[in-house]
Amino acid sequence: MKNTQNDLNKLNMRFLNKTMLTVLAIGLLAVNCDSLLDTEPAQSIDGSIALETEANVLTVLNGAYDGFSDDDMFGGQIQMEADLMANDNSDPELRWVGTFEEPEQIWRKQILLENTQVSQTWTESYDAINRANNVLSALDVIEDAATRTQVEAEAKFIRGVSYFYLVQFFGKPFSDGNAASNPGVPLVLTPTTGIDETSNVSRNTVAEVYAQVLSDLTDAEAGLPASNGGYATSHAAAAFLSRVYLQQGNYAGARDAANRVISSGAFSLTATYVGAFNNAENSTEDVFAIQVDAQDGAHSLNTFFAHPDAGGRGDITISPTHLALYEAGDERIDAMRSDSTATEKWDDFTANIPVIRLAEMYLTRAEANQRLTTVVGATPLADINTIRARVGLPALLTVDVDAILAERKLELAFEGQILHDLRRTQQNIGSFAYDANETVWPIPQREMDVNSNLTQNPGYTGN
Repeated sequence: MKNTQNDLNKLNMRFLNKTMLTVLAIGLLAVNCDSLLDTEPAQSIDGSIALETEANVLTVLNGAYDGFSDDDMFGGQIQMEADLMANDNSDPELRWVGTFEEPEQIWRKQILLENTQVSQTWTESYDAINRANNVLSALDVIEDAATRTQVEAEAKFIRGVSYFYLVQFFGKPFSDGNAASNPGVPLVLTPTTGIDETSNVSRNTVAEVYAQVLSDLTDAEAGLPASNGGYATSHAAAAFLSRVYLQQGNYAGARDAANRVISSGAFSLTATYVGAFNNAENSTEDVFAIQVDAQDGAHSLNTFFAHPDAGGRGDITISPTHLALYEAGDERIDAMRSDSTATEKWDDFTANIPVIRLAEMYLTRAEANQRLTTVVGATPLADINTIRARVGLPALLTVDVDAILAERKLELAFEGQILHDLRRTQQNIGSFAYDANETVWPIPQREMDVNSNLTQNPGYTGN
């Protein structure tokens, strides 16, 4: 297994971000001339031969990773868009002050059907999914069983996480109404190699999408190694499972998945809070991070959050309303600029982007244990005090769910989690209810135009 793993890692490193699979967009991704997939990169692999050898399948897998880390996905915009969407416009904790119209629409929750940023997130997500589906369709060309198992797990990891975020943005929260009837997003589980009538798929329900996400991530956790360089690991799959279960209100599942990550001993909190960010390599705290360097990778969080002094645009500013939430002595303030107008979490455009940190696992385990009145791994109070000790705050003597959620909000600020936490706990998003039509993204207009089987989300007709 060791030699097989080394061979796979070498192939991964050789091909990552150097070659791309030429994939055709599925019907719902649109076939018009401005599609992001219409232009074939010069270094792309011909689709007719891409899946004939193990090396090419690994290349396709790396193409899926590349799409997964695109700036429209976990290269930053998925996180940024969630934070903008969670904003209370009447008393904002952050403000969009940039000139781009599309992010401002998200910030104001006045999204038009033609919003290109929303459309790109949809398109790039399905692009990554289709690449993962291509890998899954060609597993039989991989002779070594252990390598085949890992490749399958990595592809399912990418597909499962991509669907999880699609359904959160484009569907109602799992806790709202009936997940078994609320429309989610289309599930496409086989490669799309051509466009015909069968490409016009309908939306699956929220419950069906969640079931597929859980299936993919469960398989991924079972098939992935504990260590895999900058790629998906069994711990990363477990961490995402904890997020999925938390959204469903399955606190036992969330608790146990988070506990698996913590109890693995593979991670430790960085000595300081600011030490968890702006790192060229994964920190001791990173359960999963997007790999970025000066030559390759995207970092939209730097682009939009960072002050111009740090190479960003300074399009998002932090307001006194947010700063007032911190206790005196909270060292998380050290992650703010001295003038308190911007976060410094994303100051280095060549740094890796933490997507899930160990701190989140402590917070998830604490919340789930508190809600269930259980003690798995540690007491909720012990977990919260672990988080507080790292940032120089005194230990609490008692804790409740509200205190845990407040700690979670500050610990994970500007990392794309607050929107999903507000929706799952059914809290208002500013003046909007957690499940208001304005808090759900519209299906992009160009997808509606080419696929008559898609239905639009309420509140967006005529935009």
